[in-house]
Amino acid sequence: MTTVLTEPAVGVDRARAARGRRPRPPRDWRGWQFAGPFAVVFVLVFIAPLAYALWLSLFQTRMIGGTVFVGFDNYATALGDAQFWDGFSRVFVFLLVQVPIMLLLALVAALAIDSARLYASGLFRLVIFLPYAVPAVVAVLMWGFIYGDNFGLAADLNDLFGTDVIRPFAPEWILGSIGNIVTWEFVGYNMLIFYSALKTVPYELYEAAEIDGASGFQVLKAVKLPAVRGAVVIATIFSIIGSFQLFNEPNVIAPLAANVITSDYTPNMYAYNLSFAGQQYNYAATIAIIMGLITAVIAYAVQLRGTRREDR
Repeated sequence: MTTVLTEPAVGVDRARAARGRRPRPPRDWRGWQFAGPFAVVFVLVFIAPLAYALWLSLFQTRMIGGTVFVGFDNYATALGDAQFWDGFSRVFVFLLVQVPIMLLLALVAALAIDSARLYASGLFRLVIFLPYAVPAVVAVLMWGFIYGDNFGLAADLNDLFGTDVIRPFAPEWILGSIGNIVTWEFVGYNMLIFYSALKTVPYELYEAAEIDGASGFQVLKAVKLPAVRGAVVIATIFSIIGSFQLFNEPNVIAPLAANVITSDYTPNMYAYNLSFAGQQYNYAATIAIIMGLITAVIAYAVQLRGTRREDR
């Protein structure tokens, strides 16, 4: 027997199908109205320069033939460049020595301020932070004249004691002298990061520790140090990036150091002088890209390790 589908039955099926399909809501662009200005600025000041540097690194400008595409030849040259690796090893040693000292001093200062036992803690906090407010060029020039072998405090002390032991501009001491300047500049900045983390600790934890009879050292170990662990990771990442970008301090102090600081003293100085003094824009972009990749990898490794410790 054959069943004939009548028109009313077809209409019911269509109505059911229509009810099964939900109408698509209209597209809402209000989120992009807020995020749009940031996205435009981000593309213009970050993505576009990065893409342009990457594009430059794939070319070479030759006296005969003009600008030609060379692929990764510039990267192969950079990986075998002794000048680049000398500068990199210098900033890597700077990172291993200067950053732990700076962060330790900042942490001690933050703990001292947070302890509520420090007299005039507000003034102490201001004094520690004040060097960060000094422009980098001004700070370097100030310390440069203090370091001078023929002028300034170092020369006066040598004359006073009849010796020449104090020589901040000597080749074996110049990196430590620069590290002292950077530490003086950024201890206050990192101190504020640690102090802000300490202020987020609930007061109830201190009350519970006091009720349990915990000593000051036990409170420091069990409450305060775990509270600043995330801040230490952030400050370490910032310090790693800053160390690999070391430029202002050695570049400004170079004229005062009497040929101790060369044009390739740090990778950033090397890239800068290649570009603006040697007109080797393509190779300078290659150096910058390589340093950016190395910095990103090391910073990510530190962040990943810090996150795993937080999870444990």
